[in-house]
Amino acid sequence: MLALRPAPSSVWRFAARADAVPSALVELLVATEDRRFWSHPGVDPIAAARAAVQMARAGRVVSGGSTLTMQVARLLEPRPRGLRAKLIESFRALQLSARYSKREVLGMWLSLAPFGGNLVGVEAGSRAWFGKPARSLDTVEAALLVALPRRPEALRPDRFPARAKALRDRVLDEAERHGTLGAHEAAGARAEPVPTRRTPMPSTARSLLAGYPGDVATTLDGPLQRALDRWAVGEAARLPEHVALSVMVADAADRSVLAAATAGGATPPDLSRAVRSPGSTLKPLLYALAFEAGLATPDTVLMDAPRRFGAYAPENISRRFAGPVTAAEALRRSLNLPAVGLLERYGPARFAAALEPAGLKLPRDAKGSLPVILGGGGMRLRGLMALYAALATDGRLVPLRLTRTETPAEAPLLSADAAAMTAAILTRPFPGGGPDGVAWKTGTSAAGRDAWALGFDRAHVIGVWVGRPDATPQPGVLAADEALPLLARAFALVPPTPRAKPVAAHPTTLAANPADDRVTLLYPPPDATLTGTGAITLRARGGTRPLTFLVDDVPLPSTPALREASWTPPGPGFYGLRVLDAAGRAADASVRVLPSDR
Repeated sequence: MLALRPAPSSVWRFAARADAVPSALVELLVATEDRRFWSHPGVDPIAAARAAVQMARAGRVVSGGSTLTMQVARLLEPRPRGLRAKLIESFRALQLSARYSKREVLGMWLSLAPFGGNLVGVEAGSRAWFGKPARSLDTVEAALLVALPRRPEALRPDRFPARAKALRDRVLDEAERHGTLGAHEAAGARAEPVPTRRTPMPSTARSLLAGYPGDVATTLDGPLQRALDRWAVGEAARLPEHVALSVMVADAADRSVLAAATAGGATPPDLSRAVRSPGSTLKPLLYALAFEAGLATPDTVLMDAPRRFGAYAPENISRRFAGPVTAAEALRRSLNLPAVGLLERYGPARFAAALEPAGLKLPRDAKGSLPVILGGGGMRLRGLMALYAALATDGRLVPLRLTRTETPAEAPLLSADAAAMTAAILTRPFPGGGPDGVAWKTGTSAAGRDAWALGFDRAHVIGVWVGRPDATPQPGVLAADEALPLLARAFALVPPTPRAKPVAAHPTTLAANPADDRVTLLYPPPDATLTGTGAITLRARGGTRPLTFLVDDVPLPSTPALREASWTPPGPGFYGLRVLDAAGRAADASVRVLPSDR
């Protein structure tokens, strides 16, 4: 049992059967409430006659003469107490006895009897007052549960423990008098205290099951789920105030969720359902699709250099550029310009369509948007996990399942070869230490709102999200610092099944031509037309530092380490740009600046 949920009216109520509770409970109930239950037809004429005689002598009701079957009738159809109600209950009890067996009637009582507050039925009472299922009750505990329905509010142990104990002891006395309990056993039972507070209902992973009606048989691994819950709470305690984490573990082969937890901050029920910016976590899927389409291989040389895609001018987080790199290196280093350039060749609409079955959410009219590869969309943790499970196995996109009866629809995504090539690129040691043989990738969304780390070995896929549930920016936050160490530690919770170490590729020489070291003006390119008079960053590659940037032969302040300088055009017109390196080599470009309102 992982979790229980209340009925829609916030009442804790569960069905019970007479053969699913201890025999001691049934024996105490029958002995003290309805001794001739097994033989009468629903109404006990002897008890009814005795009650009538007692009322005539005392002028008031001394004993009601209600049988357990009559109590069931009253629980099914509550009415104001009185003689008319008693007659109707008697008739209904006869009907119940004619229709149902004695054990079925007992099951109705065990399911409907009140146990104080919002507790209905012996299963709810047992779990709330003793923290255990009804089948595990001992004799002393059963005696309290037999007593409580007589006056459930006036006998609540958390409010009136002395009253509850007194009536429980009377039940034990009656059981001893009728021979149900021996004198020694009854004396020991009366010495036991009663509980004075309610035990919380089991709620492990309850938020995961929101929306699933009725009883749910999950795919969750109980011990792993409980371990992950403890782990998440411990890790969240080290996070800044208001920052939360969500973590999920899935079986890579059958796409079943094995455990999931949310902790920290003012957390909503289940952050794995939240749609957040995926940052760079979709890059492995783009590279895998490009490998599949024949647009690139892991050894294909891509350019990491400043470039505009229409009005879109992405940069790397470091604001540095690596120049020519292999596709494998670009993916491992999560360089932005090669990814955007590759997406332009693959087609952003085609890419979005491939990931749509995994739950990719794009802004309206953004089907052909290049920023999607840098987090310009929305994904849930569960959707990202399904994509990484495809990379971990055979390339099939199968949504994760949480229950044993789910049969998610499969969608084509990748070939096994493309998935394997991408997984090999991502398989490397954790920077801060961790298990070997794990393929992993991080992603940070704009302003540090979301920090992601996803990884997989041969058997498991694990995803971690860190951030503020209200999407407050966290400037300076990087997934490599916040989420990746958590991912490495989370893998310690599952049995190690390392992936094979990738075979070292032959090094690719990217600067074999001495001319490649020439200084080059990367941005703006020659004959560029720029709009507006805001600040423009001039960037260069190659050459011997320090570099000097000039506009119309006037030097600009520059940043040697970054090979760049900032320039604000004084107005529209034509300008001559030049960059000089320490060896005197130069690169020139002419640009035109247009008015900003043009």
